Amino acid sequence: MKKIILFLFSIIFFISCSNADKNVDVIKVGYIGESDRVIWEEVIRQVSNENIKIELISFGDYLLPNQALNDGDIDLNNFQHYAFFNNEVETKGYKLTAIADTCLAAMNIYSDNIKYISEIKEGDKIAIPNDPSNGGRALKVLEAAGIIKLRDKSIQNPVLKDIAENPLNIEIVEVDAGSIYSLLPDVACAVINCNFALNFGLNPDTDSIFKDNPTNYNDKNYINLIAARTEDKDNPIYKKIVEAYQSDKVKEIYNKDFKGAYIAVW
Repeated sequence: MKKIILFLFSIIFFISCSNADKNVDVIKVGYIGESDRVIWEEVIRQVSNENIKIELISFGDYLLPNQALNDGDIDLNNFQHYAFFNNEVETKGYKLTAIADTCLAAMNIYSDNIKYISEIKEGDKIAIPNDPSNGGRALKVLEAAGIIKLRDKSIQNPVLKDIAENPLNIEIVEVDAGSIYSLLPDVACAVINCNFALNFGLNPDTDSIFKDNPTNYNDKNYINLIAARTEDKDNPIYKKIVEAYQSDKVKEIYNKDFKGAYIAVW
C-alpha cells in the first residue's frame, strides 16, 4: 500500500512539474563575447520572477546571429550597432527590427606619451583603425576632440580625404584595430575600440585622454541594440526583457565590470 501511495505521489509531482514548465516562456538570446554574459545574467535574474526563462546562445562569428534570428533558431540577439544591423537587413533581406537601444561601446583616445588632448603638437602621429567602419568612426572621434574637422558630418564612414581641416598637420597612421595598442609608445595617441582597450588592460574611464560619447555623433549608427524578428517586435515578453535590460542594475554592471567602456543610452 505504501509503495502505491509513493508511486501515485510521484506521478502527481511529475505532472505538477510538467504543468509548471508549460507556464514558463523560454526565450533564446544570441550574443557574442563572453564578457557580455554578466549583463544577461542580471537580466535573467530579473525576469525569472515573470516566469520567463532566457537561454543564452553564444556565437563566434558576427555573420551568424542575425541569420539565426531571421531563421527562427533564436528569438532575440544583442551584439551589434545600427550601422552593422542596417547593412545586414538591407543586403540580406532579413525581416528584423531593433526593439531597444542599449549602449555606445566607447571608442576612446589613449596615450602613453601625453596626459591631455591639448598637449598634441604640430606634426604628431595619431593611430586609428584601418578598416572602413572603425576608421571612419575614429575620424569622427578626432573631430569631436577638436583635432581635425571633416568636410561633411553626414558621411557615415569618412576617410582621410574627407578631412577638411588639420591645423596641426597631424599624421594619421592607419593600422589593424587589434594592433593599435602596440603602437602607443611610438605615437602621440591612438583611437582604440573598447574591446581591445579592455583586452590589453586599459581602463576606459581612467586611462583615456578623451572619452567617446553618444553626443559625438549625429545619428544612431554606433548605438548597440537588441533585435527581434519584425513579426514579433511587439511581443509583450520581449518588452519585459527590454525593461529588465534597461535597468539601473545593468547600468551598475556597465560601470563596474566594463569600466565605462559601455555607455547606457536609455
